[in-house]
Amino acid sequence: MYHDPAQIDRMFQALADPARRIMVERLSLGPASVSQLAEPLDMSLSAVMQHLQILETSGLVHSEKVGRVRTCRIEPLALGTVERWVSDRRAIWERRFDRLGQFLAENPGEPDQGPAQSKPGRE
Repeated sequence: MYHDPAQIDRMFQALADPARRIMVERLSLGPASVSQLAEPLDMSLSAVMQHLQILETSGLVHSEKVGRVRTCRIEPLALGTVERWVSDRRAIWERRFDRLGQFLAENPGEPDQGPAQSKPGRE
């Protein structure tokens, strides 16, 4: 299981924004400066820094400043946590669909057991 549900929440919140996903995609290619991350985005450097702060708080990105340049790196272990969470959910749903498929295969032509539906013209 996951140690800190609030941390997973922060990760998904960070990934919910398209600009932050662009940054994460760029960082998946390797480290980048804040200026490099800002290039494809139509926003101020200040706004980029705010987005980076959210990514850092979530644990998805780490940055360090050397001189006047802040370099950002992806945190692969954090992405692994998100991937495991999604994978666990996928496995649960696949098992459920497998059981549904098995049930339907074993019970062909069974009438609908749902609530009775009124027929047209009869009210």
